[in-house]
Amino acid sequence: MTEAPRVETAQLMELLSVSLGVYYGDFTVAAASENLTASQGKALTVLRRGPAAMRALAETMTCDASNMTGIIDRLEKRGLVRREPDPSDRRVKNVILTPEGECVTDAIRAKMRTTHEGLDRLDDEDRSSLHNLLERVFAPVPPAS
Repeated sequence: MTEAPRVETAQLMELLSVSLGVYYGDFTVAAASENLTASQGKALTVLRRGPAAMRALAETMTCDASNMTGIIDRLEKRGLVRREPDPSDRRVKNVILTPEGECVTDAIRAKMRTTHEGLDRLDDEDRSSLHNLLERVFAPVPPAS
């Protein structure tokens, strides 16, 4: 039995880049169909994981805090998110996805046809393998002791 040739890191990075480009394009079109920018859609997706402080949300989305404020202002105006004071520090505002925001997030994901078609080509074993690999590749790195 012959050994599979080693896939270089640069090749993997290129394939990830292409894959993420396709995903991001699909996501951007789906978000636009809900009258949202890609950044607004991404904020909703991040908030689907749970409430987040404005500063943490800006860090997760790698954007300036003032830009995050504008994004959240527009989402709040549409009733997709709401701000609440943090129970442990009233100076901090947590952003929470509303039920309508959850519906819009679901609609965006449902409209991502290219992504769905690609994932639907995988059988259960491949889906499980991809899930496990992505978790390993993008797992947080524990701090050095």
